[in-house]
Amino acid sequence: MSIRDQAVRVLPLLLAAGALAACGDAADPAGSGDYVDGATFTLATLADPGNLDPQASFVATEIGSFAYDTLVGVDPKGTIQPQLASSWEVTDQAITFQLRDDVTCSDGSAFDAQTVVDNIAYVADIANASPFRGVYVPADATASASGSTVTVALPSPAPFVLEGFAHLPMVCRSGMKDRDSLKAGTAGTGPFTVTESVPGDHYTLAVRKDYAWGPGGATTSATGTPSSVVFKVVANESTATNLILSGQANAAAFLGRDGDRLAKRGIEAVETHSAYAQQWYNQAPGRVASDPVVRTALTQALDLAELRQVITSGRGSTPTALAVYDPGVCGGDTVAGNLPATDPAAAAEALAADGWTKNGDGVLTKDGQKLALTFVYSSQGPGQTAAAELVVAAWEKLGVEVDARALDITEHTAALFQTGDWDVTWSSPKAPNPLVLMPFVTGPSPAHGGNNFGSVANPDYDEHAQAALAEIGDASCPEWEAAEAALFQSADVVPFANVTVQTFHEDAELERAGNLIVPTSIRMLG
Repeated sequence: MSIRDQAVRVLPLLLAAGALAACGDAADPAGSGDYVDGATFTLATLADPGNLDPQASFVATEIGSFAYDTLVGVDPKGTIQPQLASSWEVTDQAITFQLRDDVTCSDGSAFDAQTVVDNIAYVADIANASPFRGVYVPADATASASGSTVTVALPSPAPFVLEGFAHLPMVCRSGMKDRDSLKAGTAGTGPFTVTESVPGDHYTLAVRKDYAWGPGGATTSATGTPSSVVFKVVANESTATNLILSGQANAAAFLGRDGDRLAKRGIEAVETHSAYAQQWYNQAPGRVASDPVVRTALTQALDLAELRQVITSGRGSTPTALAVYDPGVCGGDTVAGNLPATDPAAAAEALAADGWTKNGDGVLTKDGQKLALTFVYSSQGPGQTAAAELVVAAWEKLGVEVDARALDITEHTAALFQTGDWDVTWSSPKAPNPLVLMPFVTGPSPAHGGNNFGSVANPDYDEHAQAALAEIGDASCPEWEAAEAALFQSADVVPFANVTVQTFHEDAELERAGNLIVPTSIRMLG
C-alpha cells in the first residue's frame, strides 16, 4: 500500500492531544531541593482519554507514556536512545531490532520479540483502526522474530521509520490477548502501572519498583521517584492554576495567560515549543479556495504577525516548518520567504484582475457568484476568538462575505472529514516527521477514502515528497523542506503561530521530551 492510500484520519487527534511519546533519562533534573520518597505526583491535565488502550487513540498517549515503553527512546534533545531494543540497524528495505533480555512486564512476565511482532501486526491491521497505522508503523510493514531479534520488512519507502518506532507504545502479551483489559488498565513494561481509572475525574498509577531499563540507565529506584502518579482531569487552565496554588496538584502545562499567576509566585516552569495555528484552505471543486488567486489574496489580506500575537496571548513565535514540536526532525526553515506577504492592496488588485468586482453591498462577485466563505476554528480559548475576529474584519474589508463558526473538536472533525462544509480552517498538526503529514496534503480527499481534507493538489510538493521517499532519515530532509516550501508558496497551508508550552511544577522537578513529561525524570521535593 502506498503512502497515498493510508487511511489514517488522525489530524484532529494530533491537534487535540499533542501526541508525541517520550522516554526516560537517568540523570536527576537540575535543582537544589531535598528529594523525598513515598510521595504522590499529581498532574492536572485537560486530556481525558476515557479508553486507556495506548494504541487506540492519541489522547491516551500522555498516560500511556508512564506505563508503556517504546523500542527506542527520544531524550529531551531529540537524540534516539536504546530502550526495549539495545541496538538496531536501518536500511531502505528493513529495520532490525535487537531486544534487551532483562525487561519484564507489569505482571512479571518476560517481554520478548514475538510480542513486538504482535504489536506491529496489530497496529498495521486496518481492521483494528489504530490511528498509529501509517503514522508510527508503516501500513505495509510486516515483522518477524528470531530469538531476541525483530526484523521489520519495509515494502515501501519509510524515511523516518526509526523515529516512528520511538513513539509506538509496546503492549505486553496479556494486553494483546485481552484488549478490553486495556480500556481501564495497563499491561506494559513502563515505570508505572494504572491502579484506578475514573474517566472524567482522575487516573492513578503506582510505581514499579523493579523498573531498571529506561534510556540512559533510568530506573525507579532513584531517590525522589514518586510512589504514585495521579492524572487529575480539569476543565481548563484556570482550574489547573488553582490546583497548583492550593497544593492539590504538582504540575500542569499552560498555553495561555493563566500560568502568569504561577510565574508571579515564583513557581518554575519547563518550556517546550509546539505548532499552534495554521490556516488551511479547502480546494475541493466548487469551493472558492480552489482558485489560487483567492487563496493568495485571502492570505495577503491578513497581518500574520498580529494574528500570532493575539492567538497566543503574546507567547507565540514565528513558525519555521509545517509541523513543529520540540525536539523535531529536519531543522530547516521552510516558511521564511515562502508565504505571501501581508499586502491588502495587492490582494484587492489581484482579485480585480481575476474578475472579482464589488456589488452594491461591497461584496466581491464574479460570474454572478459572491466571494463568500465558511471559516471554522476552535472554540477553545479567548485567543482563538479574538484572532478570528481580526480575520473576519480583514476579509470583510477586502469584500469577502464570511460565515465564521467556532467549533468544538467533535464538530471540527466532522467538518473536515465528513461534511466538508468549510472553506478556511485553523488547525495545528503535530507530527514526529514530515512523512506523517503527507497523506493530508496529497492523494484522495475524505470523500474518496483518503485524508487530504483540503483537497490539496500541488505537483511541486508531490515531486519533492516522492524524491524524499527514496532517502533514509536526515538524508531526506532537503527534499521534504522543498516540498513544504511549495505548499507555502501556493498558499495551500499558511502556518502563522507556534506557541511556548510552559509546564509549571511545584514541590517536584521534571523534564519534558517533545510534548510529554519524562516519567523517570520526576523527583519529589520535601
